[in-house]
This record gives sequence, structure tokens and C-alpha cells, in this order.
Amino acid sequence: MNITLVRGDITEQHADAIVNAANSSLLGGGGVDGAIHRKGGPDILAACRALRASHYGRGLPTGQAVATTAGRLDARWVIHTVGPVHSPDEDRSALLASCHRAALRVADELGARTVAFPAISTGVYRWPVDDAARIAVRAVREAETSVEEVRFVLFDERAYEAFAAHVR
Repeated sequence: MNITLVRGDITEQHADAIVNAANSSLLGGGGVDGAIHRKGGPDILAACRALRASHYGRGLPTGQAVATTAGRLDARWVIHTVGPVHSPDEDRSALLASCHRAALRVADELGARTVAFPAISTGVYRWPVDDAARIAVRAVREAETSVEEVRFVLFDERAYEAFAAHVR
């Protein structure tokens, strides 16, 4: 598998699947989640509502992943995963790693070959970006997957540099 880095907006990416750093409600929010819902359009929200009405009535648990249509995004699917909120008192790194492994498992089930990830949990969930990069890159490298390219799409230079330090 090839790991690439891009500085930019994940909603502008052409990929088989784009990973959404969702909240457990699956109904949109701020940051990456809000941007994906806004640009992808109402089909993503409709698919998320259907998931809430069936399998995920209580929401998507942290560390798990589920796919929907990508709506108007330049992708076939959006893979939603809920990252953990960072805690200085509790090690939640296994949950953050699980987000990446679960997203890749879903990608394999879909037949996706290119998957674009954001820096999960580094926004409002306050995970330190260097630590998140270390966990994400390691989880992706260790995953058994048929995905050919994992692309980390980083919004700013600080995140890009943090991920670059761990991809080298």
C-alpha cells in the first residue's frame, strides 16, 4: 500500500472513499464532518438518517466505521468513523487506531482502492496532531487491507508536517 500526503481540503479529493471524522449522531456537525455534509449534499444526510433509523439508533460507537453514498463529492463512498475525544487522564489511542483499521475494513468490503483520510480527532476532539499522526500512520501501515493508496489530506501545514514526520 502506498501512503501519500496532501495539504488541502478533503472534500476536493478524487478517491474511491473519503473518510469522515464524524460525530456519533452521524447527522453532520462542524469541521470535516460539516464540510463533507455541506459539499456532499442531502444524499449523505439521508443515508445517515437511514442508518440511525436501523442499525445505529444510538449512534455510531467510537472507533467503528460505516459507509454511505458520497453524494456530490468526487468519490463513490463516504466512510464515517467516530474518533475519540483526547483525554490527558485516559489512554484512548486504541480507539483512534481502531478508527483507521475499521475504515479500511469497510473500504475492503466496498472494493475501494483509494481512501482519503483526514487527521481524525485533531480538531474539536483536541487530540495532539503529532500523536494522532503517529497513531494513524502506524495503524494504516499495520492494517491488512487490499486498499492500494491511503491518502492523508491535511488541512494546514502543521498537520502536514506532523504526518510527514511519521510517513518518512
